[in-house]
Formats: sequence, C-alpha cells, structure tokens
Amino acid sequence: MTHPEETTDFRQERQALRLLCSNLIRPQTRLELCNLLAPSLFQDTLHRVAFEEIQSAGPIPAARLREALPGRITNRGFPDFELLGFLGESAASEAEIEELFMSVLRLIRLGNGNDEFEFPN
Repeated sequence: MTHPEETTDFRQERQALRLLCSNLIRPQTRLELCNLLAPSLFQDTLHRVAFEEIQSAGPIPAARLREALPGRITNRGFPDFELLGFLGESAASEAEIEELFMSVLRLIRLGNGNDEFEFPN
C-alpha cells in the first residue's frame, strides 16, 4: 500500500506550499499565486489548512509567515504541527525554484479543469 507521502499529488502539494512559504518570492507574488489556487485543490487535509492559512495571512514577509504559521495551524486542529518537518529541514533554494513553481502551475492547471500539464520547450 502506498503511503500518502509517496504519491505524486502529495509531493506536488507539499512543493507548492514550500514555494508559498519561501523567501525567494515576494509577498505580493505569494498573494497572486494564492488567488490563482483554491483550497479544494489540496487533497491532503493538513495541506488544505496550511494553504488556507497562507492565503488568509495576506502579503506579509515570508519570515513573518513562517513564524505565524505553526500557531495558526495548531489552532485549526493540528496540535503536533512542526513547520520544519512540514516544509523540510532546509529552506527552498534557488536551484529548486523552477520545480516549486511547476508544482504551483500544475495545481493551477488542475483547478482550471486541465489535469494534463505540458511543459513549454
């Protein structure tokens, strides 16, 4: 049996959330990306709650978002939430940025009714 953490959808959702919490994008860019996504695109309950909290935080600096997120998610019913375990031990790097953006783009396409994603050449 496949664990949820091993599925492509789970990884894609997690990567999208890593981008949204990253200091590599501007707060306004985060807000714009959140406006293109819908909570219903996140199949994992914790991912959906995290997205909703990121979206409702507005265009705040990433450091402030990461500081507030654990408390906000804990208040939503996840008392054992740990940000580092959730997003990974290291912050998103510039080398990963393309992959992280692709995860967000795939979710946007899925939300627009197109579950096929073709990469431009």
